[in-house]
Amino acid sequence: MIPIDQYAYVNRLAMVHPLEKMAFSVVFLLFAITTKDVLISLITFFVMSVFILIAAKIPLKTYIKLLLLPGFFLLSSLVSILLSFTTTSELPSHVAQWHIGNVTIFIGTASIDTAYHLFFSVLASVSCLYFLTLTTPITAITYAMRKLKIPTVFVDLCDLTYRFIFVFLTSMQRIYQAQQSRLGYQHKKQWLQSAGFLVTSMFKDVFKRAHELNNAMQSRCYDESISEPFYHYKTSRRNWYAIAGCCCLLLIVYFTLGGLLT
Repeated sequence: MIPIDQYAYVNRLAMVHPLEKMAFSVVFLLFAITTKDVLISLITFFVMSVFILIAAKIPLKTYIKLLLLPGFFLLSSLVSILLSFTTTSELPSHVAQWHIGNVTIFIGTASIDTAYHLFFSVLASVSCLYFLTLTTPITAITYAMRKLKIPTVFVDLCDLTYRFIFVFLTSMQRIYQAQQSRLGYQHKKQWLQSAGFLVTSMFKDVFKRAHELNNAMQSRCYDESISEPFYHYKTSRRNWYAIAGCCCLLLIVYFTLGGLLT
């Protein structure tokens, strides 16, 4: 079990109705994405972090590590936004420029503004995603999807896809350890060859397990529904009132203080 999945089952918010947690995170996510306001994004990140660390009791070290995971992709995106290239002599408003032959590399003020807003929007969006994934197990998510009348085939596909992530990880770890015990990654040529064998063997093993799972389901009279929820959640009016209150507060903050940090 990977740490994210483990925390999703044992955190203090695991028994809260999944639709309430989904609505809570989606409200903040939509506000952060649609308004693209830095203050709203900071409020979203702060609120989600408080619920993750204090309400759900997720360790701070784990949360920081998870925030660093998308950091590389965010950094590469910001660099590509900040740097602009041109061969003309006339440049728009900029703060720095470099010349390499006939090409001019510059950082425009408009690019800085775009990267500035993008950074905080992504930070808020990632915190909303982590709140949902760290507090809601996959069984609760599929339960909520059934409550929303999403087609059963789509729900089952999501469930199977999530379950086969662990099959991939287990198979990859087992094959990698076997290769390491045979010194399969000592040299560059061996590394490339072993990596190729690892990928092909992993896919073969996963497809074999999928075929075995299909045979097992067919032998048990599969009726187009993999599993039914074993736990029924209770809704809380207090939580829904709190979500509505958060929505109203975000609207008030946006219309009164929106653009304060731009």
